[in-house]
Amino acid sequence: MLFQTLFDLGLCNINRSMSCDDNLILSGVRITNAVKCLPPQNKPQAGEIRNCSPYLKAEIEALPPACNLLALGKIAHDAIVKTYGLKLSALKFAHGAKHELSDGRKLFDSYHCSRYNTQTRRLTADMFRDVLQRATA
Repeated sequence: MLFQTLFDLGLCNINRSMSCDDNLILSGVRITNAVKCLPPQNKPQAGEIRNCSPYLKAEIEALPPACNLLALGKIAHDAIVKTYGLKLSALKFAHGAKHELSDGRKLFDSYHCSRYNTQTRRLTADMFRDVLQRATA
């Protein structure tokens, strides 16, 4: 769903990415992870998120100042909020939510486009397209 939606919105040149040499080109977007390793059962622990936060902070700081952030899931949302030194209660995760950050950026929330969320229709293609369009506007 991620690459198909990016493709549909003209933000990448192919509708799916299968390998690091598939010639994917992103346009106006950057994809990163709050956790840089592959944790067991793909469920990051708090310590892993903490250990990776300096890398996330550096990546955010390297972005152009007007660049918005889109968190795919609560783990990503929480990692960004903590990177900004805020309490989680200050900015609550909710699909479609938009939060103003202290540096002028906006944080948009989306359910993660995992197979579970898409197959259960917790996240539909239309829901994801809507939040991605708002984040990249």
